[in-house]
This record gives sequence, C-alpha cells and structure tokens, in this order.
Amino acid sequence: MTEYIDGESNMIKRLFLTGVALCAFATVANAACPAVTVADPKGVAAGAYPQQYELSEFETLAKCKLTFSGNPAAEAMNGKIIGNPKLPPLAERLPEEPLVVAPYDSVGKYGGTLDALSNATEAGTSDFLSTRHVNLVRYSDDLQTVVPMVAKSWKWNDDFTQLTFTLRKGHKWSDGEPFTAEDVKFWYDNLALDSKVIEKPKDYVLVAGKRMTVDVIDPQTVRFNLPAPKPGLIAHFATSFAQGFQPKHFLGRFHPDINPDADKLAKEAGFENGLAVIKAYFGNSDWTDTPSPLLNSPDKVAKLPAAVVPTLESHLTVSDTTEGRHYVSNPYFFIVDTAGNQLPYISEQDELYANDNQVRILKLVNGEADYKAQSLQLADAPLLLENQEKNNYTVHLKPQIAIHAFSFNVTSADLEKRKVFGDLRFRKAMSIAINRKELNEVAYFGQGTPQQYIGFSPAPAFVDPKWKSFATEFDVEGAKQLLDEVGMVDKDGDGIRELPNGDKLVLNMQFATQGIAGQVVELVGQYWTNVGVKTTVKEVTPDEYRSAQSSNQLDVGMWHKGQPMAIILGNNELWVPPFNNYFDHRVGMLWAEYVESNGSKGVKPPAYVDQLIADINAFQSTPAGTPESDKLGARLVENMVSNLLFIGTVQSSGVIYHRNALKNFVEFKTASYEYYRTFPYRAFQWYLDE
Repeated sequence: MTEYIDGESNMIKRLFLTGVALCAFATVANAACPAVTVADPKGVAAGAYPQQYELSEFETLAKCKLTFSGNPAAEAMNGKIIGNPKLPPLAERLPEEPLVVAPYDSVGKYGGTLDALSNATEAGTSDFLSTRHVNLVRYSDDLQTVVPMVAKSWKWNDDFTQLTFTLRKGHKWSDGEPFTAEDVKFWYDNLALDSKVIEKPKDYVLVAGKRMTVDVIDPQTVRFNLPAPKPGLIAHFATSFAQGFQPKHFLGRFHPDINPDADKLAKEAGFENGLAVIKAYFGNSDWTDTPSPLLNSPDKVAKLPAAVVPTLESHLTVSDTTEGRHYVSNPYFFIVDTAGNQLPYISEQDELYANDNQVRILKLVNGEADYKAQSLQLADAPLLLENQEKNNYTVHLKPQIAIHAFSFNVTSADLEKRKVFGDLRFRKAMSIAINRKELNEVAYFGQGTPQQYIGFSPAPAFVDPKWKSFATEFDVEGAKQLLDEVGMVDKDGDGIRELPNGDKLVLNMQFATQGIAGQVVELVGQYWTNVGVKTTVKEVTPDEYRSAQSSNQLDVGMWHKGQPMAIILGNNELWVPPFNNYFDHRVGMLWAEYVESNGSKGVKPPAYVDQLIADINAFQSTPAGTPESDKLGARLVENMVSNLLFIGTVQSSGVIYHRNALKNFVEFKTASYEYYRTFPYRAFQWYLDE
C-alpha cells in the first residue's frame, strides 16, 4: 500500500490548495487536435490537473481548435428516455467549455452495453453506480489530487470558512434544462436540510453540528458559508455518492416551499402531496440509487413529467424492475475526449440483480459481467483466477482501505446481554480469542496483515503503532480468565458459558457476503466457541443484515470498516454513534438515539463517547498536520481502540474483476468503497472492443 500511503501528507497539502483552473489565453491555430492519451501525450504538456484539461487550456497547449462529435445513436437512445424532448444539435447540448479528458490508452469507439451484477435493488449497487457517477469534484487516480469535474473550479478563503465553486456555463441536465448555482442551493436548502425530505441532516452538510448557508452569486457561481473551518468538505464531494446538486426546475415544482401549486400537481398525478412525489424520485436520503417511479409507481409514471429525475451522470435509467435496471447514455453529458468526442463511449448499461453470492461468482467465471468488485471477497479469488485466461477476463488483487471488523451490541434490547457486551473485559476477551495469524493464513491466503481497527486507514503519522496491535495477541487462557472475571462461567458443565445471571447465551452471527467473507465469520465464531461462548453463523442478504442492525437486533455486527484521513476531515460518521451510516458497520444504536435527541430518548453513552464527538468536531476544524490536530487525532485513536467498540481482524486485499474486452480500464490503486470505487478511474472513458 506504499504507493498511496507515502503520499498522505502531500495529499493533505494539495487538498487545501485552491482549485482554480490555470487557463492560458494565447491564440491557437486551427489545426486538428492530437488524440492525446495518458499512454501517449503526443508532446502535449500536462494541464493544471492530471489527465484532464479545461477546453481553452487544452487548445492552447495542443495548439489546435477542438471540434466536437457525438454518439451516432444519441437520438435513438434519447427516444428511450421517458419525458425527454427531441434532441437539439450537439453544440447546444455541450457546455460552452466542456471538460476535456485524456483516455488512458486510446480514443474509444461508440456503442455496446456494459453488463454489471448487483445484489438487489438497493444492495450491492454502489460499485455499478460509481461507473456513471459525477460530483462537483473528484479524486484523480493518484488518490491524492482533488480535480474539477462538474465544477470548473473552486476556491477557499484563507481560514476555510468560505468555499466558492465556479460552474460550467451552458451545462445542461439530461433533459436539456440549464444546470446552475440554483440547483446547488436547492439541494442544500430544500432537500439536505429539509426535515420533511431527509429527517436528520447528514454530518457532511453540517460543520460541528451547525448548518452552512449557500449563496447564489450568479448562475455559474455558488458559495458555501461555513460557521467554522472545515477544509475536508472538498474531499467529501470528491469521494461521496451524495451529490451536491439536484434539479430545481424538476423537483422544485413539487416542493411546497417553492411552488404553491406543488400539492395540486402531485394529486393530479395520483400522489398524496408534492413531498410524496419528491420521495418517489429522490427517496428520503442522500443515496442516489433509490428505486425510481418506474419501480415504485409504474401506474403513475404517465402522469409525471418524466420517469426518472434528470441527472448530470453519464447514463440514466430507462427501465427499473425487481430483476434489474437498464440505462442509456446521457445525451447532454459534459465531458469530451481529446479528439472532441462526447463521452461516454459505451451507449448502454445493464444491471442484473443476483443476491446469491455463488450465482454471482458463477456468472463472473462465465464472463457474464464486464466489471465487478463490490461483494467480492478474497475467498472468491482462487476460482476466479483459475478461469481468467480461459474465459478472457482479468482479476486484480489490490489493497483495501477498510478492514473486516466485528462489534458487540452495547445497547442490546436484552439487558443481560447489554451488561456483558458493554463490559470492556468481555470485548477484550473476544479480541484476544481470535487467532489472527491462522485467520490470515486460512481465510486471507497469507496475503494480509493482522491488525486492530484504529479508525484511520492508512494510519497517519500521529497514530502510535501500539494501537495497531492492541489486544491482537492470541491468548486463549487470557480470554477465559477475562470471561471468568465478567461472571460468564460454565455452570452446568456442558462446556458453554452462561450469562452472569445464569441465562444461556448464543451469539447469533448474521452476515452478508457484501460486507465480509463467510469463511472469516465461521473461523471467528469457532474461536469464540473455543473459549466457551457459543455461536451460530447464518448468511443473510445485505437488506436483512441492515434491517436487523437498524432495529438494534444484532448480537454481533460484522462488515468492513475504515476511512482515510482526507475523508474523515469532511465526515465525522466513524466517530459519532452509531459510528457509520445505514449502509455500513454500526453499533450503539440507542447511544445514537440519545445523542440525536439531546438525551430525551435512547441510552446515555459513556464519557469516552462524548470525548470522541467533541474531538472529531475539533479535529475537522483544525489545520491538518499541526500539533493541535495531531493531538486530537491521537486521542481519537486511543479512545476508539482502547475501548474496542470495533474489533479488527486482518488488513487484506480486495478482488477487482473486468472482462478483457473492456478497454481503457486501468489497474486501481486500492479496492476501496472509500474513494468511491471506480470514481477516480473515469469509467466514462471505458469502451467495449468486441
């Protein structure tokens, strides 16, 4: 992992720099532009940002005038988009200054369908979603440099309390309507901060729990005003599925705060009110891959202005069923290649749902998907590797950011379990009962590194190395002694320990292969049984796991967990109960209720949790790399690790699969959800060659 760990300090430095594009204004010749690629820059100098240019910048450096062309099938695909008007010429669909990108290996060819596998409607879909994802900015594939995307540029003030984005003049939504600063303000004020749409605002839209304000300076300029410094906000936009914009012209007509006739329009379409229409399109969270009206309200689609909400992404939904979804390319997409071709190259995308892991693996072995990483575990690698040459696909094993971790339900509804799970001695016993060396050899093929969960991944310099190995020694007798001290003894002589009050205890270990490999769960369950704590292991779907976790029903949580510092600077969710979002690994659900309700509901958390909350808010507002920041970071790690809310196992590699017919596919630096999977690697310039 050294290729990106070594750049951590450099990344933080770059993260805080101004994002204003450096555009020259020299006269350019009318010569045809060279088809610059990453592999062959053809003598054209690099621009201000890796592998991409602003239009005037490219024309100046390449001494040419770019002419544009589009997908010949654009009009036919537009005809599949319910509600879209007839297409105008390409010149009227592109921004005045589109983003110009250099393909990795070659200028591609139009056409084809990208085939993908997901688990279910909202399970295991982020991998595929990332292939068409856009945001105001993104990380380049060095995972260090934040680069412009939807926004042409950005600028911080001196103390990181004001972030100004400049948008692209002439940028349009997928229905041809203008995209402007009003769409950013609408997203923030009327969706993200409106409790009628999203009940509780997400941390990233707040600064130390307080809201920002958003000012529209002009149609192409929007400013975030922060109540305190939060330089990591830019990294949030560069990595998150949550987009900083939504179409005001479309959703705003159904928002009662914007349109007095919103409810009337909604009732005419068969909905209770305008907010019900917004939820049918947008959902009730910031997750951008919710089922569309095509799935939820197919009988009402004809009365709506369109089947799906307009997008800035590379592809948009034209079919949505319980079996899968189908997409066509966005005829108004704002990115072109260095030859002037409007991207994406791939005309359509097809998403098939397969909740059974063995079914997914068989389909991959047979070459029935073009790309897959999410839900693949290292245990799947041998079979996939064995068949890759025969079936013309490639498998890469790349370092993961997150680590597989376990947690105990410290706010269990069963009060006797809560007493035990909340006892640090019990959690430490469960940690040292795990034989991580054997676990690495058996479940991770010796490719990983046994390690404790420390929150930050990779570890910044302020992390004391002792925390990586805290309570990771394999010590069966030590574990048994700690369990004795807790009062868990084998009273009836059957080899299984009871709870201190004499009740039987069986740890129900429900897991989903999207989050952790079954072999890891089975081995850990056996290690705990070996010290007298009986376990049962059951595989469930991701939806079932998340539902049980949300309703405080799990005994043991298990999923991958961890984030790089750049993301933590913009999002505090790993450090505030329940210590992550709905889609990830959470614990302390009733602590979260207490915190969110200011003590009127739930269970009061211990003092170290209050310290975590205070420290993460201060950490996000303190310049990274300073002594004060390092002190706060070190205390965050100490409080998290010493209390073993999450028990780490082995830092390992992840599996990335792609068919060889998929071109311009570059090896990823990590197998990571944290940098949003394919997002740094520009899937919009992939093409199919077959």
